[in-house]
Amino acid sequence: LTGDSEKERDDMQEYYEKLQREVKEGKCTLGIELGSTRIKAVLIDSEKHPAASGSYSWENRYEDGVWTYSLEDIRTGIQEAYADLARDLETKCGEQLRRPAAIGISAMMHGYMAFDQNGELLVPFRTWRNTMTQEAAEKLTALFSYNIPQRWSIAHLYQAMLNKEAHLPELAFFTTLAGYIHWILTGEKVLGIGDASGMFPIDSEKKCYDEEMLGKFEALAETKAYPWKIREILPAIRLAGESAGNLTAEGAAFLDVSGNLEAGVPLCPPEGDAGTGMAATNAVAVRTGNVSAGTSIFAMAVLEHALKKVHTEIDLVTTPDGAPVAMVHCNNCTSDINAWMGLLREFAETMGFEPDMNVMFEKLFHKAMESAPDCGGLLSYCFLSGEPVAGLAAGRPMFVRTPSAKLDLANFMRTHIYGAIASLALGMDILFCEEDVKLDRLMGHGGLFKTKGVGQQIMADAMGVPVSVMETAGEGGAWGIALLAAYLVEKKDGQTLPDYLNEAVFSRTEAETLAPDKAGQAGFAAFLRAYRAGLPAEGAAVSHIAG
Repeated sequence: LTGDSEKERDDMQEYYEKLQREVKEGKCTLGIELGSTRIKAVLIDSEKHPAASGSYSWENRYEDGVWTYSLEDIRTGIQEAYADLARDLETKCGEQLRRPAAIGISAMMHGYMAFDQNGELLVPFRTWRNTMTQEAAEKLTALFSYNIPQRWSIAHLYQAMLNKEAHLPELAFFTTLAGYIHWILTGEKVLGIGDASGMFPIDSEKKCYDEEMLGKFEALAETKAYPWKIREILPAIRLAGESAGNLTAEGAAFLDVSGNLEAGVPLCPPEGDAGTGMAATNAVAVRTGNVSAGTSIFAMAVLEHALKKVHTEIDLVTTPDGAPVAMVHCNNCTSDINAWMGLLREFAETMGFEPDMNVMFEKLFHKAMESAPDCGGLLSYCFLSGEPVAGLAAGRPMFVRTPSAKLDLANFMRTHIYGAIASLALGMDILFCEEDVKLDRLMGHGGLFKTKGVGQQIMADAMGVPVSVMETAGEGGAWGIALLAAYLVEKKDGQTLPDYLNEAVFSRTEAETLAPDKAGQAGFAAFLRAYRAGLPAEGAAVSHIAG
């Protein structure tokens, strides 16, 4: 126990004794999210506060032209994250986690995990990061009159059909990463509607896959070569608050190698990181939105009305309870910043210092706020991989300056933060300017918002909308899926998800809101004009510099 005063230590002791009782009585809820670079597990108490947590760092592999994680990576990662949480919990209150009130599983959306009738993976997991499905995405978008991005599961399936891949005759089921983990834990081939909306288009009124589009897909000539129909191989849809199965003995052993976790725990529908981000930021009601900024970046806007036309830069997905959402998703965000920070750390170490990376990030992010609002003529393209919003099939991280630009540390840092969110701004401009979408606020979460007041202010300036960050923002999607698990077992008759979040969770949660700054807005607008004009140079780098 730590604390600055005797009272704080007494308060913490009292809390841990309360936590011990709640763990014994099965009142805590567990959420696990498999993100791109980290798997995080969070246990929340009866008041929805994060009580214990664990994590595991991992990286995707680029093998045979595919961004992937192996099944062994997945198994090891989720077990290590759970074990880390169990150790944290035991340290805090001396208890083993045996029977939480409910469990929720979330993961990065989209991608392609294809299985045969025996449950064997047919091809390596193709993650959202792959940009190999352009032909399929374009043909399906034209067929459906509905934007189908390259990373969507149906685009991966159709591209495999166009390529006549050998595994397709054996295909019996395909799903997302969250759907796969949930299947392992429960035996149920189901998916939350938010995650399902990144596999195949959803009818938001009927809360199911769009029947007309299912019919159009089944009428395609390529489908005639295979014994399955699309309806048969998609996971079943569940809404937030609906039962999605219970933890089996095999599932408990898969998750907790210590053997302490008991079977029978209910699980909520598995969700994608977009849906858990909406839950974690209380952005599931109309005219609310959220921005998740980490390895990738995406913004969600819960819609008042349907969009007037199809935009290839805009995904149409849903909240965990099925409300229509416009999503701008970009593959690249903070990875290039992390690479530059690694270089600066190496410089510091060469000079004989041992820098604390958390302190480095905080100080250098604050330094960015001392820069010229337009970054003084510097430009950064953070593309490690392809970026469909910017029209790029592949990426080459690129930092550019004119001879007269002012290259100093403040401008350098602000440029890379601007570059991390510029592709998002390209897509959001379509919603705000062409589709007249209105938002009362955006909620921010993810690593970009960790340094107080920096990423948040820059995002507000870039979007022209007030941005709020909650004290729980650092818990991210693992906390969000834990909340959805709590909703499963705590909801009252007729209580909607927005009502539950407002009443049971966020009525006690403080948020800090920053409004757009006029000088910052003008500076970002100037940067974005230069950024747009320079995109052909990034395209030339992709064409002429070998990957």
